[in-house]
Amino acid sequence: MSEYDPVDPPVALTVAGSDSGGGAGVQADLTAMRAHGVFGASVVTATTAQNTRGVEDVNPLPADHVASQYAAVADDFDVAAVKTGMLATAEVVETVTELVADFDAPLVVDPVMVAATGDRLLSPAAEDAYEDLVAAATLVTPNADEAAVLTGDPVETPADAEAAGRELVALGADAALVKGGHLSEGAVGEDVVVDTLVRAEGDSESGGPTVDRFETPRIDTDATHGSGCALSSAIAARLARGESVRGAVDVAVEEMTEAVRRGYDVGEGPGAVNPTVLGEE
Repeated sequence: MSEYDPVDPPVALTVAGSDSGGGAGVQADLTAMRAHGVFGASVVTATTAQNTRGVEDVNPLPADHVASQYAAVADDFDVAAVKTGMLATAEVVETVTELVADFDAPLVVDPVMVAATGDRLLSPAAEDAYEDLVAAATLVTPNADEAAVLTGDPVETPADAEAAGRELVALGADAALVKGGHLSEGAVGEDVVVDTLVRAEGDSESGGPTVDRFETPRIDTDATHGSGCALSSAIAARLARGESVRGAVDVAVEEMTEAVRRGYDVGEGPGAVNPTVLGEE
């Protein structure tokens, strides 16, 4: 009989929707977390019928069942970080906000509000419900379109992204990462993606929030499905391992370039990013 030789990784939890096509949602989250040596648990908020060509149907789960899943995980695991993704309805957003209110560890909020097509995914009530969840976040990670929804102002340039990040920090988030993939290419150069991190932690010179910009090569592909999920999950995993927000974002943003470059060419539509390359040395 062989000797039992287990590993004891940190545990991170994703609270998000399921992607039947496998490229985003809980499926991408768990892959990204495990690529970083973190055990991933999950709370499913909705099931979807989707593939590489698009979303055909969404079925939000009852908020009380979402709460039951969360309670089951929290009762058994020492959760070191939580990441939220698609929350689907105002009731689920409010339920999740209540569930994490006493959570004493990093919370990464990926406010999945706008599809790649530009279509709004949530009702106005659900969008409004995000305000309290954003205020509870260690880090909120909107793309430019989602930052515009959260702040009410257009986000088209890196300067706009910084302004949005500052506003999200003013709303209560410890930090905001406004992703630059959807920014106007003419504003940043067609070959570069600029992600902007604003941290409430003060800048010693200005006395205001600290602002960092990360420039990475833009990959010539439409196959970016799951990039936001994988990025926020990679950051959550690194926070679960005890890294700083600045350090976790720096590494995860750099890794995403390779995850997109080495993406999955599957299905008849644009493929998906490859979270398995995250965490590679």
